[in-house]
Parts: sequence; structure tokens; C-alpha cells
Amino acid sequence: MNISRKDFLKNSVLGFAGIALSPQALMADTNLKEQMDNTDKLNFNKMVINNVRLETGFDYSNDKIIGTKTDLFTIEIEEGKIKSIGPNSNVPNAIDGKGLLMLPSFKDMHIHLDKTYYGDKWQAVRRRTGGVKGMIKLEQEIMPELLKTSTHKAEELIELLQSKGTNFARSHVNIEPTSKLDSLKNLQVALENKKSGFGAELVAFPQHGVFYTDTVPYLKEAAKMDIDFIGGLDPSSIDGAIEKTIDFTVQLALDNNKGIDIHLHESGESGIKTIEYIIDKVNENSTLKGKTYISHCFALGNIDKNKQEELAEKLSNSKVGIVSTVPFGNLVMPIPILMKKGVEVLVGNDSIIDHWNTFGSGSVLQKANLAAQLYGFSSEKGLASMLKLATAGITPLDENGNQQWPKVGDEANLVLVDASCSAEAVSRISPVESLIFKGNLVY
Repeated sequence: MNISRKDFLKNSVLGFAGIALSPQALMADTNLKEQMDNTDKLNFNKMVINNVRLETGFDYSNDKIIGTKTDLFTIEIEEGKIKSIGPNSNVPNAIDGKGLLMLPSFKDMHIHLDKTYYGDKWQAVRRRTGGVKGMIKLEQEIMPELLKTSTHKAEELIELLQSKGTNFARSHVNIEPTSKLDSLKNLQVALENKKSGFGAELVAFPQHGVFYTDTVPYLKEAAKMDIDFIGGLDPSSIDGAIEKTIDFTVQLALDNNKGIDIHLHESGESGIKTIEYIIDKVNENSTLKGKTYISHCFALGNIDKNKQEELAEKLSNSKVGIVSTVPFGNLVMPIPILMKKGVEVLVGNDSIIDHWNTFGSGSVLQKANLAAQLYGFSSEKGLASMLKLATAGITPLDENGNQQWPKVGDEANLVLVDASCSAEAVSRISPVESLIFKGNLVY
């Protein structure tokens, strides 16, 4: 959650912040109230944290990894970036990191911040018959009411994510004839209000189909606004035409210099055809490589291993990423195969609590934990490698145990967790004690 600097100085789990005042000065009886009253005027562009735990390498026995080496360091942050990383020292006016483990902050790469029940009374799912089309009908009924409080609820949801160590999200935003552009506009207000502690990229999402409802004019208008991706939804089962829908989506992205992120729930032959057609279109338009994603992509879980490996190779060569939620119901998605072939794999909570689902905790570290359990990543190295699912690809150590994060000049986007190493953090879903976004303490 966002907290005032004054409340941080009073209550931070790191202890009294010596960013501009020493702990001794803050604890002094004389003028304490006056100092507290003036904290908002202090210079918070610089921050020094000592007693911070960083991973330095793997620990080996007989050439087998048995643990992770760590040490304590002093980190200096200035103007939102890491300025220096040095041996632990008793720097005056430093924040005490209390030996907590420093990790890259987390990223939720598939969520719907614009439509949620979070912050309102409990509601279980009341799923309609008729699959996705039945849920579209439900949304057409409930969206006008949801829009009345969607800005406030988005802010509440962002605060939940922050409390779980997430300071960045890729949010899909309804663009359809019922909401028109209001869902997008309301979310943009929430993001503006939270911008000091949270970043986002937005997907213009035709939740009610591109052609199934008359969404085309709204998508064209949204594409000219401050969004990052053009979305899509099951082109065969919803719009009835894979090529027509994907061609429109690709052209809209090209015309407006946007990426693509398409929901694909279809798990049969139409799903495979859609994957292959998207790959072909990206290969025809190389500017879309590295900017195109397929969310869910359940069809990959319904084919044999040879076909999975074949498609994984094609996805990797075309730099088309997969964005997944974990777990996946009755499907076991081939995430290890995708990773092995070099496909970018991202994860997100999708729904926290809404009319689609109620099981979201807000923690992508939990998603990494679930993936580790599903695929048997129980070794020290395996658990540590799963952290990349929570951080969108960043881990403190590389495959060979070399330290690769943090580096001087990196953006100061980090969490302090109560764990001895990444492997423990993933395995135990260790509690997040503090979140820093671009040098700002936000939780």
C-alpha cells in the first residue's frame, strides 16, 4: 500500500529511516514532534540501506549444489537507481535492513485491474451456462454497475499487489460496446494516483469479441490512447474466423506501434491453428517479434510432447511469449519445455476476486511456488530458477551461480523478504517486509 513518509518514519519495519534524519535524532525527546511534522519537506531522493542480504553464488559439495551463499551489503540508492553496492558498513543515517534478503520486485504480467470485486463485499462465482459467450452476456449486464466504483477498487487491488511485493502489472482493460472506453479511462485515473509506487502497461482487451460485438471502432480509438498492447479473445469460438480477427489485430498493432497479447482459451485444433497463424503473422512482420504474447494458450497442454517441443521451437524463433496463470485446472501446461526452448514465459494472477474467479491471492511469488510444485523443481537450483516467474525473468544468480542482480545503475525496484535465499523464498512463499519502487518506499 502507499504510505506517507511520515507514517513510514513512524512505523517502517526497517526501523526509523535515517534517510535524512538519524535514528538517534528521531528517537530524541526534544523536538521529535516538530521533526515528524516536517518530514514531508525532507529530501528523499537518496537512500542508504545497510545489513541487506544478497546472494553471491551457489554452495557446492562434490560438485552438487547444496545451498546458496549470501552476504550482507550496504546499498546506496539515488534518483531512483542503485548508485553503489558495497561491503556492509555502519553508514551514518542508514536504514537497517535487518539481514532481510533483497530480491527484484515482482511483476504481475496478466491481471484485470479494471473489473474486480476486491474491496467490496464477498461474492462467489455465479458462472453462466454457455461458456465464454455466456460470461460475455453476464458482463454486459454487470459492467455498468462495476464501472461506478472501478477506479477505487483498482486502487485497492493495486495496494494488495504492493503488499505482496508487486510494483508492476500488465493489465488487460475491457474495450467493448458496453464499457466503451470508460473502463480504460477509470483505470488510468487509478494508475495516475498510484504512479509513485506502481507501474503498468495496458492491453486494450476486446472481452466481448472483436466482431462478435461491434468492438472495432472502440479498439481503433483505444489504440491511439496511452496503451501498450492490442488484445484479443478466442478468434475461432467467439468471432468465428481466425484469420480475419488475427489480421485485424496485427494490422491495428502495426498501425499504432503497439504489441499484441491475445487470450487464447481454445484447447483443441482451433487453438493450435491460432497459435500457428499468430507465429506466421509475426514472422511476416518482424517488428512484432518480442512484442507478441499469447495468454493462457491452453492448446499447448492438450498435445503430445513432440508437438509441444515443435511449437515451442517455433514460438522461440519468432520471439512470441506465453503468459500463463498457475495452476491451470485439469491441464498441465508445458512450462519447462517452453523455458528450455527459450520461450519467454510470464505469469500473473489474472483474477483476484471477480465474476470469473475468486482464488487470487495477489502474490506472484505464490505462482512461482505452485509452478515449482507442479513440475518438481524442489532442488536449491530448481527453486531459485522459479523466482524468474515472479520477477518477469530476473534472478539474482544466473544458471552457473554468477551474481547478475543487482548491478550499479539498475532501477531501484526491489523487495526485502524474510528468507535466507531465493530458493527458500519460493518454497516458503516468504513474507514481503518492504517494497521499493524507483527508489520510493511504498510498502
